[in-house]
Amino acid sequence: MSKEIQQWFTQSVPETLNKLSLDSDNGLSEAEALKRKELFGPNALKAKTKKPVYKVFLSQLKDWLIYILFAAVIITVFMGEYIDSGIIMLVILLNAAIGTYQEVKAGKAIEALLKMSSPKALVKRNGQTKEIDSAELVPGDLIILDAGRIIPADLRLLETVNLQIEESSLTGEAVPVLKNAAATFTDPNLPIADRENMAFMSTVVTAGRGSGIVVETGMNTEVGKIADLLDNDFQMKTPLEKKLSDLGKTLGKIAVGICIVIFGISWFQGRDPAEMFLISVSLAVASIPEGLAAIVAVVLSIGVTAMSKKNAIIRKLPAVETLGSVNIICSDKTGTFTLNKMTVTELYTADGLVLLDLLKKNTVSDSHRKLSEGMILCSDATLENDEATGDPTEIALLILGDQIGLDRTGLIKKNERIAENPFESSRKMMSVLIKSGNEVTVYTKGALDNLLKRVTKVYDKDEIRNITPEDIKNFRHAARKMSDNALRTLALAYKSAEVSTPRDQMEKDLVLIGLVGMIDPAREEVKPAVKLAKQAGIKTVMITGDHKNTALAIAKNLEVADNMDQVLTGPELDELSDEELQQKVGNYRVFARVSPQHKVKIVQAFQANGNVVSMTGDGVNDGPSLQIADIGVAMGITGTDVAKNAADMILTDDNFTTIVVAIEQGRNIFNNIKKSVLFLLTCNLGEVLAMFIPLSLGWPAPLMATQLLWINLLTDSLPAIALGMDAGDSDVMNDKPRKFNDNFFSNGAGIQVFLGGLLIGAITIFAFWYGFYEMGYSPFDKNIPEEVLKNSRTLTFLVLVFAQLFYSFGLRNSKKPFYQFNILGNKFLNSTLLLGIFLQLILLFIPVLRTAFKLHIPDAKGWIVALSLGIIPFIVLEISKIFTLKKN
Repeated sequence: MSKEIQQWFTQSVPETLNKLSLDSDNGLSEAEALKRKELFGPNALKAKTKKPVYKVFLSQLKDWLIYILFAAVIITVFMGEYIDSGIIMLVILLNAAIGTYQEVKAGKAIEALLKMSSPKALVKRNGQTKEIDSAELVPGDLIILDAGRIIPADLRLLETVNLQIEESSLTGEAVPVLKNAAATFTDPNLPIADRENMAFMSTVVTAGRGSGIVVETGMNTEVGKIADLLDNDFQMKTPLEKKLSDLGKTLGKIAVGICIVIFGISWFQGRDPAEMFLISVSLAVASIPEGLAAIVAVVLSIGVTAMSKKNAIIRKLPAVETLGSVNIICSDKTGTFTLNKMTVTELYTADGLVLLDLLKKNTVSDSHRKLSEGMILCSDATLENDEATGDPTEIALLILGDQIGLDRTGLIKKNERIAENPFESSRKMMSVLIKSGNEVTVYTKGALDNLLKRVTKVYDKDEIRNITPEDIKNFRHAARKMSDNALRTLALAYKSAEVSTPRDQMEKDLVLIGLVGMIDPAREEVKPAVKLAKQAGIKTVMITGDHKNTALAIAKNLEVADNMDQVLTGPELDELSDEELQQKVGNYRVFARVSPQHKVKIVQAFQANGNVVSMTGDGVNDGPSLQIADIGVAMGITGTDVAKNAADMILTDDNFTTIVVAIEQGRNIFNNIKKSVLFLLTCNLGEVLAMFIPLSLGWPAPLMATQLLWINLLTDSLPAIALGMDAGDSDVMNDKPRKFNDNFFSNGAGIQVFLGGLLIGAITIFAFWYGFYEMGYSPFDKNIPEEVLKNSRTLTFLVLVFAQLFYSFGLRNSKKPFYQFNILGNKFLNSTLLLGIFLQLILLFIPVLRTAFKLHIPDAKGWIVALSLGIIPFIVLEISKIFTLKKN
């Protein structure tokens, strides 16, 4: 046999046996199995060879911002500032260590799949049935299936007797699928969920029995294809990483340019080359915010801690910011929008339709009680102390009994099952023969239309009467209304019988009692969360393996979609080219009957239109789309390990509302990072201008290299970190999501940095000039006394420090003037202001430090000038916000 690709669900059982050269009575021989294992390899999922940890670590250093930090290390070492260089190097190593840890953890998604797909298998070889490790299976092996067994490979079913398989982790469907070995299909694009004659690796048998032939193993299985989608080297950068990378490149060019220009100017002016080299290097350092990486790491870490307290665990730090950019949430239905728990919501008997929520225990009629009792007795499920086994539909019927006040334990004890006619797809019903004392009763449950062919009477108000055409019409109308609301219906009938009633006589001349409607209900908290997301400009999209009608009914209930035009199925999606899907994807709110590959295509189509996409899910089938999305969100309680390890964020409470809370947090975190970045760049621009312009005019250098580094590493960085620790703006969810191509300088922020830096530079240059002027000198003079130069540099130093500290208060909110928010509400920033002033006083009043930094203690007039000039940038910023507010 060869490795040719087959659509096994389109093959009949004889065709499958023939193509796999299998004797269905004896199975493969051990010799043939060994030969096929050599051809196809073991039945196991493969992961690519992991990179050594040291290579992962080195890959974290391939970033422009890191390169600039390395340059800063070299410069500060050259200048003898070993403490500064040590701090910068520590930041580099810390960031690389965090990135390494995250990448190593990301490989766990494949390991989780490996664990899921390696159960024991009951196989028939050489005419003998035995249990072997599933890794030993080969195409052509004959597998025996029974309840509770995990499917060990992809199978073409040979025989099915009421065989039901739970496939929600693969397809997203909450209800087990009834399998039919005799079925064949002609559509080669049939969705996985509709392939009734197939069983897939890692799914679970919930009821019945059967057998099947192994047709695909390892990476060729449907789960294997998911593993292949997960196991790739593709790493999408988050918006924050892209912005920082772009910023790093820009600052690198600026730093090199400053060094060249200043050195060139000084050369033409005839200055000392060694002195000017130090000055130009200091200016280069001033143009690079060395603390940026540390500040971003601190702000993100604070955000992660805050979010963990709100039930959101972040697996990758930059993903926190990505949440703030999200404008589309693609969510799996089962387990995310819904409870993944079938629940009876409606009952219909001859008494009429009753909504279970409105049915009180004291208003339960005989018809309702008899309907529930029959459903309990005609069931193979168990439910004790909230521990359930069996078909979710039957479990829902047991819970129904508890809800209307039945004593299930007493009922089961009083009634003994003496015979049964198991469920078969051809009949679509199940019957049991029950003995209670001297009474014997048949209970039959199944599809209403099939039962109607076998009933002659109807149970009506504790009486049995002949069924009429009107009764049949009413029952069918009730069933149709339930189906239109995406409810799954199940009817029940009964009759008195004898102990000796044969199986073929059980389902004749029955008495119809009623039918139930059940659904996997939507989570109560989802609807307001969807509404809040919409208010924040975020579109919610449902992606599910369920049928079109079921998906739309849930979507309508949650106000995700309005009509069938907004629903697209997997087969319909297959008919669209990638370009057509990109053009039309925005028209849809629900994607039904989709495969894991479809989910990836949908996410990519949204991304291709410039959207930042979040994908939520809990199953194996969600793994690839969680990984490819800008941010993948997994459910912590119901989520599989595969989903959790493929995701960027895990919700510990499985609450859709937590996603919206996390988005709010993400927006505030980005705003905090942006405030820190804008503060650093404004201050650095002010420093550069304050140095560049006087040097260009032939003046002495306004600040020394040590003074520049002091400002840059301490007075700059501390307020920047404090700004990143702001509590955030409560009105942030009234804003629309940021555009995909927005950067730190969008929406006027770049102009603000330029004007702010220009103003800080201007007042600093004025302070430098004034320091000469008040002592009767000009910066153009030759042979300026040392004390005069110290006085000017001291005044320059103080003005620059005060201007930066006061300016940080205005940056706490980019839109609101200080009187609209608590300007002293950030205790970290308050402490920074006091610490900054304290550090300056230490430098001035401790003689050793004053000498080292070549400073001069100013007089009272000097202090007044320094404080007056220092507060100007804050006042101008606040006035501009007031005018902008009035204009808007």
